[in-house]
Amino acid sequence: MAYEKSIAAFEEAYKVIPGGVDSPVRAFSGVEGTPPFIERGEGGYLCDIDGNRYIDFVQSWGPLIFGHCDADIEAAVMDAVKKGLSFGAPTTVETALAEEIVTLFESIDKVRFVSSGTEAVMSAIRLARGFTGRDDIVKFTGCYHGHSDSLLVQAGSGAATFGNPSSPGVPADLTKHTLLATYNDIESVKQCFADSKEGIACVIIEPIAGNMGLVPADESFLQELRTLCDAHGTLLIFDEVMSGFRASLKGAQGITSVKPDMVTLGKVIGAGMPVGAFGASAEIMAHLSPEGPVYQAGTLSGNPVAMSAGLASLKKLKANPAVYVELGNRAKKLMEGFKKAADAVNVPMVTDVRGSMFGFFFSDKPVKNFADAMENDQKMFAKFHKGMLDRGIYLACSSFETGFISAATTDAMIDDAIKAAYETLKEIQ
Repeated sequence: MAYEKSIAAFEEAYKVIPGGVDSPVRAFSGVEGTPPFIERGEGGYLCDIDGNRYIDFVQSWGPLIFGHCDADIEAAVMDAVKKGLSFGAPTTVETALAEEIVTLFESIDKVRFVSSGTEAVMSAIRLARGFTGRDDIVKFTGCYHGHSDSLLVQAGSGAATFGNPSSPGVPADLTKHTLLATYNDIESVKQCFADSKEGIACVIIEPIAGNMGLVPADESFLQELRTLCDAHGTLLIFDEVMSGFRASLKGAQGITSVKPDMVTLGKVIGAGMPVGAFGASAEIMAHLSPEGPVYQAGTLSGNPVAMSAGLASLKKLKANPAVYVELGNRAKKLMEGFKKAADAVNVPMVTDVRGSMFGFFFSDKPVKNFADAMENDQKMFAKFHKGMLDRGIYLACSSFETGFISAATTDAMIDDAIKAAYETLKEIQ
């Protein structure tokens, strides 16, 4: 494929945008080549400014469960736009979307909308601290919860350590209350509780981790985590910004029996528009302003256009829950095909699927945590990504990201992607 226009566009963007992109992973620094500059989306496809068309397994990093330019969602957005882009005032569509979420998530009585996943998590943690009167929190190495200061920490040595800032500009004083544990390792969490002098306000986890590749939490681990939090009066937060309405109609909570105290959401509830949300029991949410003392606000929170897009998406999902079976079957078919293609040329690969989410690692052992993910052959992934892109297959441009199937992804597209995987892996070997 030719990428001349995208290369020129990237060079031009670099002059006025740091790194040429508005989110670091888009720069293709973890893979080979230059990022294609996208002109439009068509169902299960992306089209770039060079005229290339790709089967899209990124789907805007998850929100587009019905693919690009879904007619029903487009109609809802256009109807909302004609009434006004933003009011900074209450609208009934906020209530309608909140009701859809509350009826599906047992752990949520009330929900507050914000404009991003980062905002949702930042606000949920502030509320957890305000509710418990404690400062310390626990997160897991490899789980990404947005770029707010207290969550931008890197792992130290050992099972559980106090976090150090992983980005300049983040004061150590803001991360000293963030303790790090190892995903799927309950002993590391117990150590965090032992290390905390003042008590832990909350434990936040992606129950289906999607930012170290697709790495689901073990059911037994989540159950032990719930028991541990209950014993210490600590709130358990499920970050379902990615898995909410993706892994199932009820997100990870449609798969695990464990119920969190708080939930953060995003992606699908905006259907491609910037939306985040956090919710909990009425008792916990009563501590949030204006009912309670924990402050949170946002001019564009509950934006009517974004709310309308999300409402249309959730209504379609509730009306046709069987779509999750179709999406899951296609995700399994894709991963089974990739695995067979890798086996055919003796390349180690492990795969996993949760609903319409899929992931693969060039590794010869199961991936249970971030340390395992780091052993993934990143050079092989980079070559594979470039070969697939050249064959019209658009995969996430990092070995630590999750892929997504949309309702617009057909069996023929899956077959084409599997064929491309065979050709690419054979060419690499």
